Amino acid sequence: MTPKRRVPVPWPAVASALYAAALLAHPLIPNTPGNLGSLVETFLPWSAVAILPLLAHALLRRSAPALFAVLLPTLAWLTLFGTTLTDKAEPGGDLTVVSHNVGADNPDPAATARALAATGAQIIAVQELSDATRDAFRRALPARYRHHTVQGGVGLWSTYRMTAAEPVDIMPWPRALRATLTTPKGPVTVYVAHLASVRVTPGSGFTTTARDTAADLLADAIDQDPSARTLVLGDFNGTTTDRGLSPLFHDTTSAHRAAGAGFGFTWPAAFPLTRIDHILTRGLRPTSATTLPTTGSDHLPVTASFTF
Repeated sequence: MTPKRRVPVPWPAVASALYAAALLAHPLIPNTPGNLGSLVETFLPWSAVAILPLLAHALLRRSAPALFAVLLPTLAWLTLFGTTLTDKAEPGGDLTVVSHNVGADNPDPAATARALAATGAQIIAVQELSDATRDAFRRALPARYRHHTVQGGVGLWSTYRMTAAEPVDIMPWPRALRATLTTPKGPVTVYVAHLASVRVTPGSGFTTTARDTAADLLADAIDQDPSARTLVLGDFNGTTTDRGLSPLFHDTTSAHRAAGAGFGFTWPAAFPLTRIDHILTRGLRPTSATTLPTTGSDHLPVTASFTF
């Protein structure tokens, strides 16, 4: 009796199909245990790297079916991030802002302050201010930024008159502020925030509880704010794809998503892997957004321009 011929399982094709499905269904990845879903979503843009071995296998085998199978995850990735790669900036803008986690251990905060001011931005928001960094900023920034407020570790400097500056309670110690700026085209409310840090540990996984709670409190404050024009700037320790920060993004527009080019990764500055520093708006239209050159911080600064 002739034995039946075994048909080999097309593992590369199966892997490609499963990978494509996982990309499109990432919201279904459970967040317990260890906030796995949030962790995957934080680095989701880098999932394109997994396509490379599938493509290499198809090319080495000179297999047309394998090459066709690689199209599945490629198209899935492009569905998620294809528009991110295009340059959506346009010239002009009535208002330019800069936001930067300046780093508590910044060796030259005065140089950082001068670099931010050199952008010509009317608004400079900073996070992770130490006492020394705060004093250096006050001395180094030009006189045109005479309107300012510092609440704990976050600060706001502006060329426009500032009123109603106050802390926003998102953590047990000051990590957020709110202020109203009087611009030539009307008032703009500005929030500056530094959400709680996150860690990846073997025992606890991706620890985001404190950050997510702070994000919820900040989102509640913004939702209840009657201001017609609002900016939200800061280090959120999370990405726009991270479900843990979805309350912050559901009623605001990311300037980089709307008017940037590429992923605009901001951390770590030496080799950026993810974008955790953001500029959001409600009631203003972004015209451009980008990162700025490295300073003495482990974050890159971000900047954006808007029209009213």
